[in-house]
Amino acid sequence: MPQAEPLARPQFHPYAAVPALVPLRTAARAGDLPAVERFFEGLTDEDDRAYASGLLAELSGTEGLFERIEAEPSEGPLRRTLLAQRRVVVGWKIRSAARAQHVSQRQFEEFHTWLRKAEGLLIDVCAEHPDFALAWAVRLTTARGLQLGQSEARRRYDRLAEHHPHHLAAQNSLLQQLCPKWSGSWEAAHAFARERAAAAPAGSNAGVLVAQLHIERWLDLDEGDDARYITRTDVRDELVAAAAASVLHPDHRPTFRSVEAHNHFAMVFSTAGEHALAAPHFRAIGNNATEYPWTFLGDQDAAFTKHRKLALAKG
Repeated sequence: MPQAEPLARPQFHPYAAVPALVPLRTAARAGDLPAVERFFEGLTDEDDRAYASGLLAELSGTEGLFERIEAEPSEGPLRRTLLAQRRVVVGWKIRSAARAQHVSQRQFEEFHTWLRKAEGLLIDVCAEHPDFALAWAVRLTTARGLQLGQSEARRRYDRLAEHHPHHLAAQNSLLQQLCPKWSGSWEAAHAFARERAAAAPAGSNAGVLVAQLHIERWLDLDEGDDARYITRTDVRDELVAAAAASVLHPDHRPTFRSVEAHNHFAMVFSTAGEHALAAPHFRAIGNNATEYPWTFLGDQDAAFTKHRKLALAKG
């Protein structure tokens, strides 16, 4: 995790934050499918693989790569899963990130068409390769988008967790499903975040689930109530414990998702006015900001810069 001059302008660029991903970007834009496959084969951490595939699915200038994947099918699971995830991204862009009441019927129809295309690929992959974590993780996103319900999402997560019990990308996805905005409940979401963070190995990134949960709860509250919630002593104490057990733990070893995890803790502590607690997270990331969660504060560049300055002055 490269660190930059502390007060330089933040960069919201995942390939700068995680230079190890640059070869994947280069190969993908060149349409070099064998090089892309070698990159994924070289990853030993399943969550790193999920993080990389998520960026690849969003990456511009890769139409040639995905056309080649379609033209050169493989019996292995990787190509079909990467193509499915790309289809999910295409569909979600049509839907947009708006709440359901602000999405048109036509958008929903096109969105569901793309997700069903992805599901068609993933169903076969999961049947043939039931321990292939990446496919199950993407199927958690399609379950949410196709509104298949809490039970089906849980079933998919449980199938993945049989082989990969600490898969953070899948846990992130199920946490979204468990929130009220996707017909879940705060009780279920709180219980899941706490359970998985507590079960994770010391020094993993899983503590970020607790930060994500509290950010979601804060976002759901009306003005005034949100400030009272995020500044509660019990919320602060839970966040402190989650950070100490994960990205601030002595056993923590940075992975592709570590920058994102530190950004979540930096943002939530800053929002709570706990600038001294945000300081170690800002020091860990230097100038490497992530769009989420800073986008929730409006001008993400200004918000990051302002809160970093306050944090480094306090801690």
